[in-house]
Amino acid sequence: MPTLFEVATTAAACTRCRLAETRTSVVFGTGDEKADLMFIGEGPGAEEDRQGLPFVGRSGQLLDRLIEEELGITRASCYIANVVKCRAPGNRDPLPDEIEACRPYLASQIELVDPRVIVTLGNFSTRWLLQRSEGITALRGQAYPLGRASVVPTFHPAAALRGGGLVTAQMRADLVRAKQLLAASS
Repeated sequence: MPTLFEVATTAAACTRCRLAETRTSVVFGTGDEKADLMFIGEGPGAEEDRQGLPFVGRSGQLLDRLIEEELGITRASCYIANVVKCRAPGNRDPLPDEIEACRPYLASQIELVDPRVIVTLGNFSTRWLLQRSEGITALRGQAYPLGRASVVPTFHPAAALRGGGLVTAQMRADLVRAKQLLAASS
């Protein structure tokens, strides 16, 4: 089985979809490679594309704050990745063929990190991981088994930045659920 470094090296040279034509960086993932907690978002934004790291813009700053306040840990204690590894032009939603092109990379990340809890951030990661068609509003608020892990769907931090206090409160509740699952499985 390859290491995360080897998978990241392969992803860095990927040209499997049209996103390779416009990217600055492949945004593979970051954090503790043996973390019990993994976050999966949709795809990199402009700042992530510039820096080559996931969740470093405004959404990432909010995510970092919520992780610290609700879980009592820092981003370095988790593993953070996205469904697609390259920024879509204009921050548009990733297309099905782009998601499919990145499928092996994210599947390898999940297998190699082997987290006990996966928090999906928004519709794309939630639908991808759970293989469900419902939206995040219908799926959040509970945990779903996935092998030895539990999946906790929540809103993308960008939705909290746009949606205000209620969305942020729901994200906090979902992160508390993730913390309880981590405690119960240790």
